[in-house]
Amino acid sequence: MSVQAERPAAPGGPRPQSQPSVPGPRSPRPGRRLAGLSDRMDPGVRHAARRLCVVVVLLPLLLILAREAPRLVQAPFVLGYGFLVLTVTISMLFVAYSRYDDPSERTLRRRPRRLHRFPELPERPRVSFLVAVKDEEDGIEACVRSMAASDHPDLQIVVVDDASTDGTRAVLGRLERELSVQVLYLDRNVGKKHALVRAAELADGDVIAFTDSDCVLAPDALSRCVTALVRHRELGAVSGHARALNADESVLSKAQDVWYEGQFRVAKAAEATFGAVSCVSGPLAVFRADAIVNYLPAWAGDRFLGAEFRFATDRQLTGYVLGQKWKGRRLKAQYADSPFVTRRDHKELPWHIGYVQSAKVWTTVPARFRPFMRQQIRWKKSFIRNLFFTGTFMWRRGLGPAVLFYGHVLWVLCAPLMAVRHLLWAPYHGLWFLTGLYLAGVLLKGVVWGLAFKADNPRCTRWRYRPLMSLLSSLVLSWLLPYSLLTIRRGVWSRRLS
Repeated sequence: MSVQAERPAAPGGPRPQSQPSVPGPRSPRPGRRLAGLSDRMDPGVRHAARRLCVVVVLLPLLLILAREAPRLVQAPFVLGYGFLVLTVTISMLFVAYSRYDDPSERTLRRRPRRLHRFPELPERPRVSFLVAVKDEEDGIEACVRSMAASDHPDLQIVVVDDASTDGTRAVLGRLERELSVQVLYLDRNVGKKHALVRAAELADGDVIAFTDSDCVLAPDALSRCVTALVRHRELGAVSGHARALNADESVLSKAQDVWYEGQFRVAKAAEATFGAVSCVSGPLAVFRADAIVNYLPAWAGDRFLGAEFRFATDRQLTGYVLGQKWKGRRLKAQYADSPFVTRRDHKELPWHIGYVQSAKVWTTVPARFRPFMRQQIRWKKSFIRNLFFTGTFMWRRGLGPAVLFYGHVLWVLCAPLMAVRHLLWAPYHGLWFLTGLYLAGVLLKGVVWGLAFKADNPRCTRWRYRPLMSLLSSLVLSWLLPYSLLTIRRGVWSRRLS
């Protein structure tokens, strides 16, 4: 299914006028015919051919690096940052496009040597699908209907209402009578993590899946993720592939749609080649129950800098799976009396975490600037918290995962420093050329990521908005890290987009 500019409707129910219906079957595109030919190749030949094709496509960028390399020694102060940006971008694209395989469609080439350590899932595991909602009267029906329309055969759906004050409860009551869903109504607002753990008390599946209350899923999204887990017993969790549900609402939402595609198709794909996706994202997060159930109390009660930390819902839970071998025993000991621990103590295992590109989910993104900034501040706070947890063990998972994780950390930490240097210090000292060079590099990076989007979505014209997102990230978002650190204890769970 091609996501391009289309978005799914709410299955089996009324549909907002702004959401066109799910696109029907199309005649195979040349790319799909080539993919079919690729499937019939010997795996070694196929991967060698992919690497060669990716190198050919990236050749113009490689030539730019080769041309500028001699000048780097002469002017490292001027060219160093841009050279590093281009090198990292090329490396990420190469790994993502030459090495990534969708685990729901192919058996992965890189697998642990001792697979027998990981217990097998049933061929058709039972899935508990959980969502927490607060004040989502307008969007929760589409979300729940898309969950109920999943083609996975053995499905338990649990919706927990975290003390909504609008008409959300009335909508859920109607859906509970119409669909096969369980609704848990909380009398007091407890926050998203605590609400989901309350829902997990009712879960009886071999697999526990989460989505966000403003998301709509493709009918086969969940089953594709489950297939990946069944086929690869070493996978403790997988992330789906998210795009913007309301991409046409504004220029900002169009830019975010292209940005989401790159964050999943490139960043998560690169991490997945090493089995170390660092964030199983909220729009569709699918976990083996035995990989997370013992750690749900620690997740809900997570504390940072002496206070409860209400953000980092998806990053932190992912960290508990990635670092279970080194952190799991201590986390369980903190909540040794919890039924989640006493019911069954699962062995700590070095789980891998994957990404399923074909598992499509659409999420509502902020269409206006102020809610977008609130979202980005929440994400920066989650990044800071996760750094002090996942950052303490990621080096143990091998060179590839360590380079990707700590490289990204360094990138985020340096962003405000680079902004100060190029946008304040350089102009103040009359070095306008340095500022121009910095902005040109930012735009070049945006164009490269935009072209990658275009390659995966040839009929969609939104790739042109990707440079705008790069500029926004460098000129505005890079300044949010210090502010987020200073206000890290402030904030409550809210998905308000206005």
